[in-house]
Amino acid sequence: MNRFWGSVIKPILLSLKLNKIIEIGAYKGETTIRLLDYCKNIEGNLIVIDPLPLFNVEEINQLYKGSYQLYKKTSLEVLPMINDYQAVLIDGDHNWYTVYNELKVIEKKSLFNESKFPIVFLHDTEWPYGRRDMYYNPEKIPKEFRNPYKTSGIKQGQSELARSPDAVNVQLNNAQFEGGKQNGVLTAIEDFLEETPIPLKLFRLHSNNGLGILCQIDPYEEKVIRYILNDSNL
Repeated sequence: MNRFWGSVIKPILLSLKLNKIIEIGAYKGETTIRLLDYCKNIEGNLIVIDPLPLFNVEEINQLYKGSYQLYKKTSLEVLPMINDYQAVLIDGDHNWYTVYNELKVIEKKSLFNESKFPIVFLHDTEWPYGRRDMYYNPEKIPKEFRNPYKTSGIKQGQSELARSPDAVNVQLNNAQFEGGKQNGVLTAIEDFLEETPIPLKLFRLHSNNGLGILCQIDPYEEKVIRYILNDSNL
């Protein structure tokens, strides 16, 4: 997600004056720091959701006190408790069940509160996880929504998992096969879009493992996003 910050995410946040933001999946905090600096400069607020953040929590708490809250829980535990936000960055558990239900919770909040659907940025919409599940904690995923998986690597252009030197993410719990129903981040987005009553538009960038941007159909917002994406050269 960090690779899209300067040319895509920050310009969209600034142009649309979005100051209430949720980040799902902080990892080492590279994007988190950029979001915190952005929020600090505009007097905004950031909510970070990550069960096991790999950044110095105490240091961040001291530097950004007042414009930041951290929840060390899963997104599906925390999202139902939050009501007021304008943008969501999703880069957490890259599997159909989690992403689909994150979007369903956001949709439910929007319909219940009669509020605008937020701008949602979703990382890993292309290979390797656009059409393949990955599970940080497989036991958190209901069995009926969990694809057969192994702790083994992924090779581009090959559906089955691989142990070759050029395979990636060999340490992660990856679905054994690519494609099919209820498998992968992009599949989750597409299934959600087929069902939602909210008129939404999906923009896609294909570089850097892919970025999807969901927004409620609005001529001005679409124009802004199209302009920024065309200017990004990504």
